Amino acid sequence: MSSEFATVALSVTLAIIMFGLGLSLTIGDFSRVVRHPRAVAIALGCQLILLPVIAFGLARLFDLSPMLAVGMMLLAASPGGTTANLFSHLFRGDVALNVTLTAVNSVIAVVTLPLVTNFALDYFNPPGGGSLGLQFSKVVQIFAIVLVPVAVGVSARRMWPSFARRMDRPVRTGSAVVLALVIVGTVITERNNISGYLADIGLIALIFSVSSLVVGYAVPRGLGITDRQSIASSMEIGIHNGTLAITIAISVLDSVQMAVPAAVYAVVTFPVAALFGWVIARGRSSARDGAGKSVTVGDLDLAP
Repeated sequence: MSSEFATVALSVTLAIIMFGLGLSLTIGDFSRVVRHPRAVAIALGCQLILLPVIAFGLARLFDLSPMLAVGMMLLAASPGGTTANLFSHLFRGDVALNVTLTAVNSVIAVVTLPLVTNFALDYFNPPGGGSLGLQFSKVVQIFAIVLVPVAVGVSARRMWPSFARRMDRPVRTGSAVVLALVIVGTVITERNNISGYLADIGLIALIFSVSSLVVGYAVPRGLGITDRQSIASSMEIGIHNGTLAITIAISVLDSVQMAVPAAVYAVVTFPVAALFGWVIARGRSSARDGAGKSVTVGDLDLAP
């Protein structure tokens, strides 16, 4: 996984995934921010401020090793991905808001991700940290593998909408397969240390996953955002782009150890998100029980 070929292959693969993300976006998804500025601002505040603070607190509380601590901060700074849209759709969230947040986050991450990661490298000071920092050339690399493919995908959808529709399912399927392969590759590379890493990071990844989902739902809801928009915010904030975090750790920072938190998180977050969405749906069902109504999620009737 740490070989030059694997590093290039991983960057190219992520670029293809981000191109697929761009195929699901339109210019209107960016302009929609103007119509829902409050919901977007609250969600971005949770994503850009609260999550790095939570990750930092967990790293300090559990006394993580410097490499794993930086990996947690890198994960926290990574934006959501298209999987969040699927979960939001399943649990009756505002998918249009999800798409808008994904679009905006993809742009902002080019700036915020290096800032958060460099802060973590300076603070936790891992071995070789001086040479690991995201200097300008590495920030350009992040720009190249994150924003450029998204922009190309958006342009392709605008010019060839039928092509974008045909590619939607293959890209989503391919993204899931690639993430699984990346996780397996990371585990194999670190197989001699994996039991220790799981002991160190497993519980923290679980807590971070739950915290992200809860913050993403509770903060907007508490500030008067609608239930559907709060669900969308929860899934966008709670389901990070693990492939991006792993790729930057391995391809840009040349550290498999820093990729471990994202790999472990990717394993736990999908069942956690599914359970969280089910709990919210059950709560909504209970709230309407007095009227004798049930809530349908996907094809499931969740009435008690």
